[in-house]
Amino acid sequence: MTRELLREPGRFGLGQLPTSLKPVSVAKAICGFCATGCGLKVHLDSQGQAINVTPDPEYPVNLGMACPKGWEALTPLWSDDRGTTPMVSGKAVGWGEALGVFCDRFKEVQAKHGARSTAFLSTGQIMVEEMAFLGSLAKFGMGMIHGDGNTRQCMATAVTAYKQSFGFDAPPFTYADFEESDVLVFVGSNPAIAHPIMWQRVERNRNSPEIIVIDPRMTETAMAGTLHVPIAPKMDIVLLYCLAHEMLKRCVVDREFVEKSTAGFEAFCEFLEDYEPSKHLLMMGLTMEVFERCADLIAKGKRVSMWWTMGVNQGHQATRTAQAIINLCLMTGNIGRPGTGPNSITGQCNAMGSRLFSNTTCLLGGHDFTKDEDRMKVAGVLGIPEERIPKENSWAYDQIIQGIHDGKIKGLWMIATNPGHSWINQKSFTDAVKKLEFFVVQDMYSNTETAKLAHLYLPAAAWGEKDGTFINAERRFGVSRKVSKAPGQALADFSIFRLIADGWGCGEMFREWTSPEAVFRLMTRVSRGQPCDISGIEGFDMLEVCGGIQWPLAESGPKRDAKRTERRLFEDGRFYTPTGKANFIFEEPKGLPEVPDEHFPLLLITGRGSSAQWHTETRTKKSALLRKLHSDRLLLDMNSEDLVGQGLDDGDRVRVVSKRGEVEAWVRETSTMRRGQVFLPMHDPDVNKVTLGVFDPESRQPGYKACAVKVEKVS
Repeated sequence: MTRELLREPGRFGLGQLPTSLKPVSVAKAICGFCATGCGLKVHLDSQGQAINVTPDPEYPVNLGMACPKGWEALTPLWSDDRGTTPMVSGKAVGWGEALGVFCDRFKEVQAKHGARSTAFLSTGQIMVEEMAFLGSLAKFGMGMIHGDGNTRQCMATAVTAYKQSFGFDAPPFTYADFEESDVLVFVGSNPAIAHPIMWQRVERNRNSPEIIVIDPRMTETAMAGTLHVPIAPKMDIVLLYCLAHEMLKRCVVDREFVEKSTAGFEAFCEFLEDYEPSKHLLMMGLTMEVFERCADLIAKGKRVSMWWTMGVNQGHQATRTAQAIINLCLMTGNIGRPGTGPNSITGQCNAMGSRLFSNTTCLLGGHDFTKDEDRMKVAGVLGIPEERIPKENSWAYDQIIQGIHDGKIKGLWMIATNPGHSWINQKSFTDAVKKLEFFVVQDMYSNTETAKLAHLYLPAAAWGEKDGTFINAERRFGVSRKVSKAPGQALADFSIFRLIADGWGCGEMFREWTSPEAVFRLMTRVSRGQPCDISGIEGFDMLEVCGGIQWPLAESGPKRDAKRTERRLFEDGRFYTPTGKANFIFEEPKGLPEVPDEHFPLLLITGRGSSAQWHTETRTKKSALLRKLHSDRLLLDMNSEDLVGQGLDDGDRVRVVSKRGEVEAWVRETSTMRRGQVFLPMHDPDVNKVTLGVFDPESRQPGYKACAVKVEKVS
C-alpha cells in the first residue's frame, strides 16, 4: 500500500498524495547522511508514520535547501531487504537466543585469550547517545581495551592536527564563514559534489569572492572557481610551505597575532628558507604563473578561509599537510574572525559525535584515558568504579585489523559500518575476518559485504526510526526524532546496547542510561569544563527550539548565547594548549609511498562520484531516483593522451590493476585529468581491491588517494 506507492520516485508531490497518505503533522529531524547536518521537516500521516520529507527553511544550516540524498532520506528505510531478525550463522533466531550467543561467545573468547582479545569497531552514523553507550558498555562494562570507529577513515587527520596545533579537536568555523570570506581556498575538497549544501552557502556569498581550488583534478568545484591549482598528487604540503615562504617574503604576516597567540613561529621561518617556490615547481607540477596567482589572491585577501576534506586527510603525510594549512592561517591572522579559519569539512553525519563521545580515540567528552584526573572525573559523573576505565589508549582501526592477522584479536563487534567494501587494500580486511573466532555485525541491512561474513547478525533500526542527536561539521548539536517504525524485530542501537548490558551482567552500571535523552544529560555533565562544554544545553527540546546549538555552551555562560546561530572559536586569540597559544608544527615532505613505474605507469586517484552517492552505497542504492543520477557503470576517467598511449578508446571496457588486485571499469575520456593520472569513484565494491594500505603515522588514517596502476583492455 503506502510504501509501495511512495517507492515510485516522482509519482506524487505532497499536494498530489492519495487522501490516505496526506500529511497531518510534521516532525523535525537532522539528515542522517553527511556532516552538513541539514534540517528536515518530516511529514507524518494520521498514524504518525513518515511519508515524505522537505528541507526545513528555518534551520540555520541549510536554510530550506537539500541535496538529492536529503530529499530521498526516507527511501532506504522502506527497502525490501532490511534486516528484520537476528541471525546466527545465517539462521533466523529470536532476540533471547541472539543475546545469549553474543554474551556467551564473547565471554568464552575473553576467558580463553584475555579481555584484550576482543574489540569493537564503531561508526559516524549512529546517534551521539548511542555512541556514548556503546563505548562505555564495551570498555567499562565488557572490559574491552580496544575500540575505534570508521571516522578513522575520514576525520582522524583533522582531529590529530587540531589537537596538536590547538590543544583540542576544535574546528573553529561556522557555515556563515562560507558567505563572509573574500577568498576561499579549497584543498583536496570538492564541495560542489561532496557537500552541495555547503557549496550553496558559498554561492550566497555577496563579496564576489575569489575561489582557489587546489586539487589534481579539474573537479566540479574547480570549474566553478576563480583559480584551479592542479597540484601533483600529495604535493599539496610542498605547495603550502611555498605559499608560507611567499607570505613571509611579501610581509603578509600578522605579527601582533603571531606574537600574542602562537608558539614556534621563528623555527617555522627557518624551516621555510628552503621553500623558494622556483625550486619546487617541477615537483608540484605547477607553472610559476599559477603559483604566483594563487599567492597573490591569498596575500590580498582580508578574510581568507581555507577548507579541506579527504584529499588532505587521506594521505601518507596527512596530519602535517593539514597543519601546513593551519600554519598559513595562523601566520596571516586568518582565524577567529568572520570568513576566516583553517576549516576541516567533516564527512559523516555524526563524525564529530564519534570524535568526542564514542570513547574510542578519547575518553568521553574529549578527556584523556591516560590522565588520572580525567578518569576520576568521568567515573564520578557516571557513577562507576574508576578502575573500570582503561588507563591506556586504544589501538587504531588499522592496528586492530593487524591485531586480528597477528592472532591477538579473536572477537570483533562491528556496528553500522561496512569495511568489507570500504577498507583500504580490501583483501586485508576480508582475510582478517576469516581468522576471528567470533564476529558480530550490527546493521540495518544483513546483506552488506561485511554482514555476510558475520557469525552473528543483529538487526538495527535506522536514522528516522529512533531519537537522538548528531553533531555536524560546524560543531552544532541537532536533535533528530523518531518518525518511522523499524521493520520486523529490528531495534534501535540504543535498545540493543541496553539489552546487552543486562545480558552481560553490567546493567546496574548503566541504570541511569534509560533513554537517549537521559544519556544526553549525562554527556552534558561529562563535558563540563571541557572545550566542548555543553552543560548549558538543557535537553532535546532546547536544541529543537534553538535550531541546534554549536558547542561550547557552558552552564555558566549567558543563556541568550544559546540562540546565536553563529559561534566561532578563538575570537579572543586564546587556544586550548597549556600556554594558550597555537603551535606551528611542520616536517619535511615525504615522497609518495608508491610511484608509477614501467609496469604500473599510471597514478590512480579515488574520490566521491556524485552528490547522489554515499560511501559504500548501502543506503543510496535503495533509491531508484538516486541511481538515475549517476552512471550504472564504474567509469575510469582518463586523459586523451593516455588513452592514445594505452591504445584505448572512449567507452572501452578495461581492467585497472595494481600490485594488490584489479577492478573492471569502462573508460571515460575527459579533460579533467592530467596526463599520467586516472580517477575512480570510491563507491564501487571492487575499487578498494587495488588501493594501497598506507597510513599517516600521526593519525593512522588510510591514504586512499594515490597508488600506481596499469590499465588493460578487456578483450
